[in-house]
Amino acid sequence: MKKYVSEFVGTFALTFFACGVAVVVGCSTPAGIIATSLSFGLVIVAMAYSIGNVSGCHINPAVSLAMRLTGRMDNKECAWYIVSQVLGALFGSLLLGLCLGSFKHLGANGYGGMLPNGNEVNVWIALAIEIILTFVFVMVILAVTSKKENSTVSGIVIGLTLTLIHLIGIPFTGTSVNPARSIAPALLQGGDALIQSWLFIVAPIVGALLASFFYNLVLDEEK
Repeated sequence: MKKYVSEFVGTFALTFFACGVAVVVGCSTPAGIIATSLSFGLVIVAMAYSIGNVSGCHINPAVSLAMRLTGRMDNKECAWYIVSQVLGALFGSLLLGLCLGSFKHLGANGYGGMLPNGNEVNVWIALAIEIILTFVFVMVILAVTSKKENSTVSGIVIGLTLTLIHLIGIPFTGTSVNPARSIAPALLQGGDALIQSWLFIVAPIVGALLASFFYNLVLDEEK
């Protein structure tokens, strides 16, 4: 139970603080993109060194799925992790909306916007970028957490990786790589955010599957 409560709290923190920064600061300027990217990375670092020893600090269904596929947890534990993460994200989005006084903008992901080069982000570009970003993020997590000697720096490495992928991903989709982080604000915002939310469930799952396969095939030194 401590693990599930920790995952609830960790995903709540990610959604409330990081998505909160995205809403308050905005992501339409380079400064806003940097601030939002750092906020996601910093939340991961903070949670990794607080709840990491209890639950491993997945706070992301894609990460829990990858842990299951690489044999680090069983089906039941993985399912309860994901339930806890989604509920934590919902609570974070709900509280954020109450604090903002509106549920119109909660940092939901989406596509269809324009890139700085003038090209539109269509569904296929969004799908591809989310799969690539999730693959890299989950692959790094699987690799860095596979050795106990990395435990003192793993939180920093993972946090910096999440910051990096947000720096490139925000102009495309707002960067999801986390179904719980996407589902929660979309449910409360409704509209296009909810309609497009399927992509931010499917793409992270595919990315996690690819990362797990790559880890098992190439990076797992015990095989």
